[in-house]
Amino acid sequence: MTTAPRQAAGPDAPKTTPGPAPQRPAHQQHPQTGPRTRTRTRIRVLTHHLLPLSPALILLLLFLAVPIGYCAYIAFTNLQLTGQAHSSFVGFENFRTAFKDAEFLNAVWLTLVFTVLSSLVGQNTLGLALATLMQRASKPIRTLTGAIVITAWVLPEVVAGFLLYAFFRREGTLNAILDWLHLPSQNWLFTLPILAVSFANVWRGTAFSMLVYSAALNEIPQEITEAAEVDGAGGWRRMWHITLPMIRRSIGTNLMLNTLQTLSVFGLIWVMTRGGPGDKSQTLPLFMYEQAFQNSMIGYGTAVALLLLLVGSLFSVLYLRLLRTEV
Repeated sequence: MTTAPRQAAGPDAPKTTPGPAPQRPAHQQHPQTGPRTRTRTRIRVLTHHLLPLSPALILLLLFLAVPIGYCAYIAFTNLQLTGQAHSSFVGFENFRTAFKDAEFLNAVWLTLVFTVLSSLVGQNTLGLALATLMQRASKPIRTLTGAIVITAWVLPEVVAGFLLYAFFRREGTLNAILDWLHLPSQNWLFTLPILAVSFANVWRGTAFSMLVYSAALNEIPQEITEAAEVDGAGGWRRMWHITLPMIRRSIGTNLMLNTLQTLSVFGLIWVMTRGGPGDKSQTLPLFMYEQAFQNSMIGYGTAVALLLLLVGSLFSVLYLRLLRTEV
């Protein structure tokens, strides 16, 4: 049996055209994705991400969103604690009354003073100073200082208020020290009440700022600081050009948390001064409490609470925009 000789492949060899590409079996072909398929995929992905978060979302809706919504409804009514059978919808009347009320405007001003003095300046600056000094101090001094500062922070607000009341009152510790030094004394809670309560809030809340800044300073690479020292940069230049820019995000976080906490301080001021004398230390939380529970005007007091919530939200938005900016 003879076979035909194979032709050598060369330039004169006839060219062959490739046949059609082999097709995959039907079970290996990719189905075409249509609108329904994409919608189902999105629903599955969304369900997959939301299902683990559903318990937390339910709790937030139940204990946060629902109370805030109910308070928002009450703020637009004339609800009172006593002497009223039914409440009625009054629209923005409570808010118009607030902005015409001299006591409300005084409370807004004192709240801003209290927040700036005790939070933005006091706790923030003193916390950063303590964190910086404790980095250079010996271990026994760090332990002792941290214990003293944190003890003031963990004390209940009412207990801290009584301690600072005993310190600032007419026959208190501060005046006893001034008398021993032959310096003039005065009734601090009567002459300078807003400064006294601001100092009390600084004394109580500085530990939080100190802990935040201590953690931030420990994250700064030691090589950068040593290189700046070699280049001849002094302590203030290193702080301004290296330390502060590198802990900028920690500063923004600390300012936001401290501001929101300071805006809602009630027990400390109530124990020390009850907003007095007169209304010289009556911040918005105390004014809200007085209108809602002492004057029985729940609708008006809730409107003031919503305004305080709006102020806190504005501060939060401002700080979040600062945190979003990269160094």
